[in-house]
Amino acid sequence: MSNPNPVGKYRFRILALLIYATTINYFDRSLIGVLAPILEDMFGWTNNDYANIMIAFKVAYAIGMLTMGGIIDRLGTKNGYTLAIGIWSLFGMLHAAVRPAFSIIGFSLARFGLGFGESGHFPAAQKTVAEWFPKKERAFATGLYNAATSIGAIAAPFIVAWIVDGATGAGWQIPFLITGVLSTIWVILWRKIYTKPEENKTLSKEELDYIESDSSGTPESTEKLAWAKVLPKRQTWAFAAAKLTDAVWWFYLFWGAKFLFDTFDVKLKDIGWPFFIMYMLADGGSIVGGWISGAFMNKGWSINKARKMTLLICAILILPVSYVAITDNKWLAVVLIGIGAAGHQAWSANIFTLVSDVFPKKAVASVTGIGGMMGAVAGIVGDKLLGSVLDQAGNSGYFWAFMIAGSCYLIILGIIHVLMPKMTPLDDNLELVKE
Repeated sequence: MSNPNPVGKYRFRILALLIYATTINYFDRSLIGVLAPILEDMFGWTNNDYANIMIAFKVAYAIGMLTMGGIIDRLGTKNGYTLAIGIWSLFGMLHAAVRPAFSIIGFSLARFGLGFGESGHFPAAQKTVAEWFPKKERAFATGLYNAATSIGAIAAPFIVAWIVDGATGAGWQIPFLITGVLSTIWVILWRKIYTKPEENKTLSKEELDYIESDSSGTPESTEKLAWAKVLPKRQTWAFAAAKLTDAVWWFYLFWGAKFLFDTFDVKLKDIGWPFFIMYMLADGGSIVGGWISGAFMNKGWSINKARKMTLLICAILILPVSYVAITDNKWLAVVLIGIGAAGHQAWSANIFTLVSDVFPKKAVASVTGIGGMMGAVAGIVGDKLLGSVLDQAGNSGYFWAFMIAGSCYLIILGIIHVLMPKMTPLDDNLELVKE
C-alpha cells in the first residue's frame, strides 16, 4: 500500500515561492486598472486611449508567450524565472517615471515591457509544478499558486487608496515602486532555494519517490523540441483554445474598476471592498477548482473525465455573470462578477494542468506560452472593441462584454473535447503513448 502521507514537504516551499511571485505579478498588473479613473482624468485619456495602453501590455504578452516559454525551457526554470521577474519589475517601476506630456506613449512603453516580463511567469510556474508535483497534485498546487492572483488584485486597491490622494491623484507613482522591493526579496529566496528535485540535497528519498510516482520510470530526454513538432499537435491547440478565456479575466482585472465607476460611480476610496469580494470569491474558486479534479481522480476517475467534468462545472457556474449586463444593483453585480471570477480561476487551475497531463516536461513551458499568446490576442481584440464601443455608444458596451464573458466557456469546452477527446499522453517524441 502506498503511503498517503509521504515523508517530506519540501515541494511546498517551492510552491510558496510560486504563490509569492504570483502575488507580486498581479499586484503589479492590477495597479493601472485600479488607478484608471484617476489617470484618465489626470491625463485626459479617452476609453480608446486606455484600451490602446492595455493593448500594448497584451501585444508584449503575446510576443513574450511565443518566446519566453522557449527561453525558460532552454535556460531552465531557475534562470528563466529569474530573468522574467527581473524584466517585469524594472518596467513596473518605470511607470512612475511617466510624465503628462507623453503619458500615452510613456505608459504604453512601460506596459509593453511589463507584459513581456510577466509573460514568463505562468510558463515558469507551471514548469515548476510539473517538476515538483505528481499529476494527482498538480491541479491543486496550480490552484493554490493561481489563487495568489487574487491576493495581488485585492492588495492593489487597498494600498492605492491608502497611498494615493483620490481627489488629486498625488502619490500615484509610489505603488509602482513597491514591487521593486518585493521582487528583489523573491529573487534572493528563489536563487537560494530552487533546484530540480533530483538535484536537491535537502529532499528526502521518500518525497522524491512520491514526486516521481506517476512517471514512466524512463528519464526524459534533455533534447530541445523544435517548434515544428509542437505547433501541429491538436493537444497544443486544445490548450490554446482553453486560454482564449484569458480575455475574460483581463476584462475583470483591467476594466472592472472602470465599469464600477462608470456604472455605479464607485470612486477610488470605495473600490477596495468590491474588489475584496470579487477576488476572495476568485481565490476560493481557484483552490476548490484545483481540489475537485484531484478528488475525482482519487475516486478512480480517469484524468480525462476528472478534468473535463471539472471544466463543465466551471462553465455552468460562470453563466450567471451575463446578468451583470442588465442589473442596476451594485452589490449584485459585484457578487456575480466574483462568481464569474471564481469559475474562471477554477477553470484556469485545471487548464494549466492539461499541458503537464499530456505533454512531456520539456515541452510544458513552450506549449503554455503558445496558449498564453492566444489568450493575449483574444484580450487585444476585446480591449479594442470595448474601448471603441464605450466611446461611441456609452456604457452599453459593457452589456456585450458581460454576455460574452458568461457564455464563452461552454463553447470553448466543446472545442477542447473535439480536439482532445481522450487526453492521451504524449511521449518524449510527442507521439501518443500506447494504452
